[in-house]
Amino acid sequence: MKVLLINPEFPDTYWSFRHALPFEGKRCAFPPLGLLTVSALLPESWERRLIDLNVESLKSTDIEWADMVFATAMLVQKESLRDVVRRCKARGKRVVLGGPYVTTTIEELPEADHVFLGEAETTLPQFIEDLARGEAKRTYQAAERPPLSATPMAHFHLANMKRYSAMSIQYSRGCPFSCEFCDIIEIYGRVPRTKSNQQMLAELDVLYDLNWRGTVFIVDDNFIGNKKNVRLLLPEIAAWQKAHGYPFSLLTESSLNLADDEPLLASMREAGFRRVFIGIETPVEESLQEAQKSQNRGDLLGSVKKIQSYGMEVMAGFIVGFDNDPVDIFERQIDFIRKSAIPLAMVGLLNALPDTQLWKRLEREGRLLGEASGNNTVCTFNFKTRMDPAFLVQGYQSIMRTIYSPREYYQRVLDSMRRTAQQFSEPQHYGLVRGFMTLTRILFKLGVVDSARWEFWRFFSRAIVKHRNKFADSLRLAAVGYHFRKLSDAYSES
Repeated sequence: MKVLLINPEFPDTYWSFRHALPFEGKRCAFPPLGLLTVSALLPESWERRLIDLNVESLKSTDIEWADMVFATAMLVQKESLRDVVRRCKARGKRVVLGGPYVTTTIEELPEADHVFLGEAETTLPQFIEDLARGEAKRTYQAAERPPLSATPMAHFHLANMKRYSAMSIQYSRGCPFSCEFCDIIEIYGRVPRTKSNQQMLAELDVLYDLNWRGTVFIVDDNFIGNKKNVRLLLPEIAAWQKAHGYPFSLLTESSLNLADDEPLLASMREAGFRRVFIGIETPVEESLQEAQKSQNRGDLLGSVKKIQSYGMEVMAGFIVGFDNDPVDIFERQIDFIRKSAIPLAMVGLLNALPDTQLWKRLEREGRLLGEASGNNTVCTFNFKTRMDPAFLVQGYQSIMRTIYSPREYYQRVLDSMRRTAQQFSEPQHYGLVRGFMTLTRILFKLGVVDSARWEFWRFFSRAIVKHRNKFADSLRLAAVGYHFRKLSDAYSES
């Protein structure tokens, strides 16, 4: 059996980093971990190929090669998924679909032969048995959420690592909190399940043996959801990193209550965590209560500073469009982002995702307008907002124009580097040639061609003088800031 694993294309969003990746000579931020894991669940005797449309095109010869096509998608990838299914079905291929979009959508799915709802660790082996008997069903629904001990080692070797900026691994699924707008807790549950320490170290070993060096993204939606297990894991990761010369710079997502646990912060620092994404959402207490964001309480700015004091750059998500947002929400968001020194502030408009508690509430209130696009930076709404939509869009665009204006952004980067000033054993993952090429591209594009070049040189000179030990970080953040500015300008003009 020949299986083609296809990851549909992501549109150009703030999360795509599409305007920043070329500086590093990369095509995409992360490989499709879900498909690499699905590959490991298939029989060893089957042939498989991975086509990630974010780094390469899908050729007719690829489709013709395959006996069966597996595709997965998030909501934001749904249009590309439909095109993939259409092309594959036109050539008479058996098509199998799964993933978050397929599991939660209310829309009619593409005409696939087999659909997997929920996690596939138990249902995919059943499908393979049914297929061998000629009795494969169209729909497979996971009866329960499987333990992650059943999750095999992902087939990382299928990904062309040279095309990605970071590698991805997963430690846990699920989150103990109940944020109204979140679909993760509906898909993966509120009881976080984790892999064993042995599983995690084995995955680090494989990435190391494949000669990966640099950023490794632990993709958990809340890495500290199961604090008891995380506390046992971190010392082992720290020992592994030390024994291997600190080859990986770790990035993950966490709830803000991480700031309340200094021993945990210290353990993450020792294990090599250098960046953490936090869902802050809003500085408005009434909106946090509306969103059932109970973990975001007290001094939010102080919590961010606490995390930064342990050497971790804080990235964060922010939302406007809550029912309780005041008319000055836009200025308050800008002020918080500025004071918190969060360079990468992912600000989006509130969207109601299928099956969330927000979706169900808006449905009861008769305010739903259909399914969202999955891209919360597009200035459209899938529900009737309390605030005037035009005023909301105008205010949102003003946030993005302000926080990603060159001087404003570069100042936050400098402030962030000052707050995270720690001396670490940093991974030496930039080869001399690659590092020189990255530097050359950035200096030419941002220092010569770009209209904001004088702001760049002002930033660059200050970074060299005051934060020489963070030279690579300053280049990375300058490139990402350029990406955000390009998209902010494009969205403001549309």
